[in-house]
Amino acid sequence: MKVVNSKKPTRLLKKLGLATLLPSLLATAAQTALAEPVREYRSHQLVDNQLVIETSDSQVTLTPVNPSALEVHYQRDGIKQLPSFARADQLKRDVAAQLSVSQDALQYALGDLTAVIHKSPFTIEYLHDGKPLLSEEHGFFANQTMRGFRFTLSENEKLIGGGQRVLGMDRRGHRLPLYNKAHYGYTTESDQMYFGLPAVMSSNKYILLFDNSATGAMDLGASEANVLQFEAQAGRTSYIVVAGETYPQLIENYVDVTGRQPMPPRWALGNFASRFGYRTEQEVRDVVEKFREEDFPLDALVLDLYWFGPDIKGHMGNLAWDKNAFPTPVDMMADLRAQGIETILVTEPFVLSTSERWSDAVASNALAKNLVGNAKQFEFYFGNTGLIDVFSEDGRDWFWGIYKDLKEQGVSGWWGDLGEPEVHPADTVHAIGMADEIHNAYGHRWAQMLFENEKADSPEQRPFIMMRAGFPGSQRYGMIPWTGDVAREWGGLQPQVELSLQMGLLGFGYTHSDLGGFAGGEKFDRELYIRWLQYGAFQPVYRPHAQEHIAPEPVFHDRKTRNITREFVKLRYQLLPYNYTLAFENSQTGMPLMRPLFFENENDLALMDNKDAYLWGNDFLIAPVTSEDVDEVAVQLPGGIWFDYWNDNQYGGDLAKIDVDLETIPVLVRAGAFIPTVSGLNNTRDYSSANLRLDYYAHESAPRSSGYIYEDDGVTADAYAKGQYEKLMFSSERSESGIAFRFDREGNGYTGAPETRSIELILHNVAQPSAVRQGEQALALVRKESALAENTAWYNKRAKTLHVKFDWSGPSQSLTVTQ
Repeated sequence: MKVVNSKKPTRLLKKLGLATLLPSLLATAAQTALAEPVREYRSHQLVDNQLVIETSDSQVTLTPVNPSALEVHYQRDGIKQLPSFARADQLKRDVAAQLSVSQDALQYALGDLTAVIHKSPFTIEYLHDGKPLLSEEHGFFANQTMRGFRFTLSENEKLIGGGQRVLGMDRRGHRLPLYNKAHYGYTTESDQMYFGLPAVMSSNKYILLFDNSATGAMDLGASEANVLQFEAQAGRTSYIVVAGETYPQLIENYVDVTGRQPMPPRWALGNFASRFGYRTEQEVRDVVEKFREEDFPLDALVLDLYWFGPDIKGHMGNLAWDKNAFPTPVDMMADLRAQGIETILVTEPFVLSTSERWSDAVASNALAKNLVGNAKQFEFYFGNTGLIDVFSEDGRDWFWGIYKDLKEQGVSGWWGDLGEPEVHPADTVHAIGMADEIHNAYGHRWAQMLFENEKADSPEQRPFIMMRAGFPGSQRYGMIPWTGDVAREWGGLQPQVELSLQMGLLGFGYTHSDLGGFAGGEKFDRELYIRWLQYGAFQPVYRPHAQEHIAPEPVFHDRKTRNITREFVKLRYQLLPYNYTLAFENSQTGMPLMRPLFFENENDLALMDNKDAYLWGNDFLIAPVTSEDVDEVAVQLPGGIWFDYWNDNQYGGDLAKIDVDLETIPVLVRAGAFIPTVSGLNNTRDYSSANLRLDYYAHESAPRSSGYIYEDDGVTADAYAKGQYEKLMFSSERSESGIAFRFDREGNGYTGAPETRSIELILHNVAQPSAVRQGEQALALVRKESALAENTAWYNKRAKTLHVKFDWSGPSQSLTVTQ
């Protein structure tokens, strides 16, 4: 064997003065070998409303999805393609597209969105209403180990997106790994977490979605300041561009592409009892009784992994009741349901080789394979395991069989945990590809399996599906995400608004946190706990959850903690007509329940950076307290006049400095808003708007305003589409003589709808009236609150509020307050 002296070439290069150039020469050679050739246009044809273009190295198909959204799919010989996971509709839509051809370019116009295809070199730029929106820098690239796209970023453009990360609202300048991965005990910084999204929303009002489920990265101007680069090891080589005139319209156009979130059952907006975890049937019954004794409303109880085994390790995959700890689970769940409490079970996609179902899973061909075609086994924190292949029909059928049996026993909802998957060896073979090809779509496919089988099995019911990981479009399967195993400390609370806002803007309006924090914590921190649960009253799902050495449930803490948190839990229930309407709006337009402040002033780019305050629906502005020993909070305002919900103080300008104590957080109400509430609920099952309170915040800056609440039976799937609903609409108009109100109803009604409603209208910030009339009828003005009854009004001089009580029985009512 001849040995080559590797030092001689180096000595020679030194003599020639070229040694310092060696690294760059090698890099240039490597780049030349892998570099993309300049792409050139060859031909095109219009096929079934799709524009198909042949280029020098690939076929490019442009498919209209709606007048403001376009899918662009590059395909090259030898590059494997996967199906679209992101798109709700896999069929071509009937979108009128117009094509014009010139010597240098093609113009493909859908309506609001136009693609301009430059022939040489081949690139695509996008116009919205004729104005530049976005352009490919190089566009598509692919080599042996990587594929992706490059786009040009404008100088002042901000980018929101990438899913769950703790980086600040504007993610430009960051390189984001695209591999769903657990981050246990995170606090104030994380660039890779449970639920990544290969998509961004731009301050230029477009959403760019990469429909690729493989391991990869999004480089948002980190490596090259004005280049957005998406790269992946494998997967589908397509992207979707969505445009909109406003941010809400952009979101609506986006969910038209990826799918709208169906309404959850009403009980999903109630209070949950949850911990890691309830160990016995008796403990479950005792916890429920404790909630009743302490006067805390309760709608759901969540069982973590002890329902199928006595220990943390060694039992995953059993997915059957541990009868020693839960001897009569069917009776237990029936008893809970009789009290209006639904049962949710945790499930995981891992089946341990020591579990009771291992042999059956292998025999049923339910597990992902190794490279020689046997069930793949690997080591995991919980034991030696296999992974259910949710991409195979056999795997889905086997998994659903377990769920179906549990559902028939009385389970109401599903909690899918560890679904990144938390451990996913690269050499795992799934039905449609290797692990790294489909990793980021695993939770998505799992949710789809559950949702579609639930709908087939119980088409009139709304499923409840809570999961830790997914993909763009998972919301159409009813997925309710949470923000993972957050540290039980102030640093864990601080990023929660950012996480929910980022997810909500890209379709996942129910993203929420383990209230109180999940991981760690040596001793109970009363202030932190209270602040987290106060914030929870204004986030999508109210679910305290934590490791059990410190009780996550408020009922097990000291009297002061119980008294403060009880008020916020009850406030959550009082706001049910408002919150349920937010759920309805989300199902129709994709608008998240938590909304960023920049929605109020779309031209103020500085508002895009605010990660500490948010809009709860249209009419609340919330600023959680996320630091200890705070007695004043400076709240950035997005414009307009806002009322303090607790005391009616008014704020305007750019900043409000709000005094707080342990019993309050900043909660502001928009001037002109109607806030609907009900009282006396112990459970959402008892919900009725027969006695409805409407708080109206009068101000001269809001001469006209309106609002509504959406009502149905809380359980029927697609109730709105079926006409089984009512909308209660209210409007106001100010004049020199006073305020005129109108109340209207829409819809055919629903089972349990009140035939008549008793309304208490409370006008804030008004002078004492001279008269109040309902239609032509004058209402008596009483002098004392105790005398307030139906068809009367009472003015509170100290608070400057007018209370009016009247019946609303017909389709429409009018009310006039004369000053």
